[in-house]
Amino acid sequence: MSTPHVPANGSSPTSPAEGWITTPLTEELLRGALELERTAQGVQPHRLPARARAQAADGQLAMAEAQTSGVRLVLRTRATAVELDVLRTKMAYEGAPPRPDGVYDLLIDGEPAGQTRAPDGNVMLMNMATGSAELQPGPVGTVRFTGLPGRDKRVEIWLPHNEMTQLVALRTDAPVTPVASGDRRVWLHHGSSISHGSDAASPTTTWPALAASLGGVDLVNLGLSGSALLDPFTARAMRDTPADLISVKIGINLVNTDLLRLRAFAPAVHGFLDTIRDGHPTTPLLVVSPILCPIHEDTPGPSLPDLSTLDEGRLRFAAMGDPEERATGKLTLNVVREELARVVRQRAAEDPYLHYLDGRELYGEADHAELPLPDALHPDAATHRRMGERFAELAFGADGPFTG
Repeated sequence: MSTPHVPANGSSPTSPAEGWITTPLTEELLRGALELERTAQGVQPHRLPARARAQAADGQLAMAEAQTSGVRLVLRTRATAVELDVLRTKMAYEGAPPRPDGVYDLLIDGEPAGQTRAPDGNVMLMNMATGSAELQPGPVGTVRFTGLPGRDKRVEIWLPHNEMTQLVALRTDAPVTPVASGDRRVWLHHGSSISHGSDAASPTTTWPALAASLGGVDLVNLGLSGSALLDPFTARAMRDTPADLISVKIGINLVNTDLLRLRAFAPAVHGFLDTIRDGHPTTPLLVVSPILCPIHEDTPGPSLPDLSTLDEGRLRFAAMGDPEERATGKLTLNVVREELARVVRQRAAEDPYLHYLDGRELYGEADHAELPLPDALHPDAATHRRMGERFAELAFGADGPFTG
């Protein structure tokens, strides 16, 4: 399974030498991705399969599903040093404050053991006014962790939740073996940028990753920034993905894209849930409504960047709809919550494994007073931690729908 290779020194791979081992990057070593695409550089983890990607010519979705939220290498080894060559693609926005580089989290036997960032890589420069994007190519970089204990151990390297990451090479100073799947229950979750990770501090501190850790489950995170839109191809991907527990967080993207009207909303929810149930008829399924977001509680979308705040070095969003438009069927978060609760009540009469959670139990009025949304739309790192802890308590705790 392994071939000798020298560890990289600096930001670029070096030539082979005796004593180091290169291990092929295969599906066996990865968790959280639904598919691996072979590229000229190596492999690109995808969180939606090719068939789903082919059914939506949408740049936002393509970017979101290729960002590696919840994707991690999981292996057993006695290695004291691990190196990973990567080609990352970082997002940047013209006129906006620079975004922090993506973080790689190291866990040893489930415990945090280090963090680092990758040098170099591509930059995708976005123009928020026009929606255009320009790819600025860059070289492969190297992520390294050294000083690991020399005993046999479970090693996890969580890839950045907010960057696209192509994996080029894995090197260690001792052999590695895959960790067999099935050692934990699999939790499959789908949601918006908040589930994707928005402004979380690192990949293991997004609220779903924190909740999964506290619940002792294996996360597959289909949080797709800007793309939780009840797309049939996402439902089919969830239908076809093995899972012991499933949750769907529905609402904010439908409002802030102004995509649906009330007439279409409930049937679309029914269709999405029907498709999931085709593959998982008795799996615990939790429907989660939106967390509190004051700009959209009673005001429809769309929500757009307030470019005037860029001069102050910050980005904020504003709701561009009119509250009066609710009468014409435009969605607000309160309307979404009422409809979701009604749909779940209706279906639960025949589906005892279906459950509902009001998102304001994860983040509500009191939380907003203490931890307001910095850009009026996305939670910060402290709020991700609070949401993860609350979800773990409500879903995995006593009498929760995901209780083991």
